[in-house]
Amino acid sequence: MDTDTYQSDGEQVDAGGTRPVEGIRNVAIIAHVDHGKTTLVDALLDQAGAMGRRSGETDRVMDSLDLERERGITIQAKNTAVRWELEDSTTVKINIVDTPGHADFGGEVERALTMVDGVLLLVDASEGPLPQTRFVLRKTLELHLPVVLVVNKVDREDARIAEVVSEVEELFLDLDADVDQIDFPVLYACARDGRASAQRPDGPDDLDPDLSVLVRTLVEHLPAPVHQPGHPLQAWVTNLDANEFVGRLAMCRIRQGHIRRGQEVAWCTREGTVERARIGSLYVTENHERVEAESAGPGELIAVSGLDSVTIGETLADPEDPRPLPAISVDEPSLAMTIGVNTSPLAGKDGKLLTARLVKARLDAELVGNVSLKVHPTDRPDAWEVHARGELQLAVLVETMRREGFELTVGKPQVVTREVDGKLHEPMEAVSIDVPEEYLGAVSQLLATRRGQLVNMVNHGTGWVRIEQRVPARGLLGFRTEFLTETRGTGMLHSVFDGWAPWTGEIRTRDRGSVVADRSGKVTPYSIVALQERCTLFVGPTEEAYEGMIVGENSRAEDMDVNICREKHLTNMRAAGSDNTQKLTPPTTMSLERALEFLANDECVEVTPTNIRLRKVELDAGTRARSRKSLKAARD
Repeated sequence: MDTDTYQSDGEQVDAGGTRPVEGIRNVAIIAHVDHGKTTLVDALLDQAGAMGRRSGETDRVMDSLDLERERGITIQAKNTAVRWELEDSTTVKINIVDTPGHADFGGEVERALTMVDGVLLLVDASEGPLPQTRFVLRKTLELHLPVVLVVNKVDREDARIAEVVSEVEELFLDLDADVDQIDFPVLYACARDGRASAQRPDGPDDLDPDLSVLVRTLVEHLPAPVHQPGHPLQAWVTNLDANEFVGRLAMCRIRQGHIRRGQEVAWCTREGTVERARIGSLYVTENHERVEAESAGPGELIAVSGLDSVTIGETLADPEDPRPLPAISVDEPSLAMTIGVNTSPLAGKDGKLLTARLVKARLDAELVGNVSLKVHPTDRPDAWEVHARGELQLAVLVETMRREGFELTVGKPQVVTREVDGKLHEPMEAVSIDVPEEYLGAVSQLLATRRGQLVNMVNHGTGWVRIEQRVPARGLLGFRTEFLTETRGTGMLHSVFDGWAPWTGEIRTRDRGSVVADRSGKVTPYSIVALQERCTLFVGPTEEAYEGMIVGENSRAEDMDVNICREKHLTNMRAAGSDNTQKLTPPTTMSLERALEFLANDECVEVTPTNIRLRKVELDAGTRARSRKSLKAARD
């Protein structure tokens, strides 16, 4: 498919030598959780006739993974496309790119935004702009992309349409938007019904019968991609994917020129070298599917195979005149976590994928489509060190593997360190926090205990304060949970890698010990009654326990070994089951992220398809005691 077919005959080349590709719009859609992003995209696909036999059904094209639906976040950046016939009978193709909203995927957001020329911001008519809205909008404004605001769910009884528009305008000001960025068009929609309007409605009946006004506004307000006629090929690799038949796929935005299937190209690598390669398959997005194409032109978003080692930020260019584009910066991994086979006494009872060979093959497969991860060998043949950008990234990988049937042993996340001029250096994070004024003191104290260094503090005069600090990356391990607790869920936290600095000293983030089972067996109610007043338990009656398994959190700083399987025996005076009148406190359920945050240095997590258990790395109590004595002697 040649993009020249999109160009009208009356186009003029401007003074800068560029020409717009009027038949294409590349748009990123950004929104907070549950504000209607996937519903709006499905409505666009439906009205454009792209859903086929599934028309009218909720297909959830953008958040198609189970984990994305459950967590309410976008994990993998992906795109869809609709063709829409305008009033003048011309057809426009709108490529819609999804963007992750979580800070751990900040690199994904920036890479996705390099593929587009404008943004559609979706906000709930009742809830207004919320933390993820703020995060993705900040990335958008930093790249100076124009925005179209859509206030969704105007049919809600508690809709506050005027107030929400005002809150969004204030958000633009808080994020230091330029004057031209603040002048954005506002539309009102009910995505569930597939209706929108340019006029503020008094009720849902005031909306237009379809989404034509939305498409028209996107075409009129957002710029078309531009190119220079006759310019040699430049295709920017902005993301990676994998196909079981053709292998690695390079997702590209064509900046200049045309590309054809089977064409020889110059592969401009991040190292500055230029290699010749041949394009295998060429795909473009039509509706919600990838389809093969013979060729594509400027402005198109494509996927190509044939380059097995290509990575994000590289350029495919004309072999006779290679002109590489600037490399896209990829966030440097700052966290490491050991992932290996399950070595607990209960190994093999839940999963079907248990061997080191299968675990290694799965980690290698993850590297094909996830350039932000790195896998290194360890001194053990059944464990590997995985480097990633954040805790959520690692948790998503482990959660995906457990759902596939793997049983794993997962170690405590650690920061990646390096030697610089003979001194130990650790990664630092530039942390930007937005909190209501009443929580400023609590948040400042939390950051101080984690060796944070204040860089800047700004009071916008709207009841919110922005704190900018430089914090060691290890100081942010487990910080988000405490932060959200202290700010009652209102605070917003964003962080980016900010270079290396000398080791800042010990950071104590956990002041309580673990309750450890001293034998194997089933947990009994009698043992729980004896322990629940002194600790917080993670297990309930009849659950399996084993020696070295962590069954709770101690109220004191030291670890406590307990008999969690203790039974009340029959005596001469009463039956074993008598006098059981005390109530059992429900156990604390540990999610994978919370379990990783809880771990001490000598602890790990056993992950299976149906269970998440905490345990000591060394299960034998005697061996652990000898190790503690040796460590204490070495310190003395």
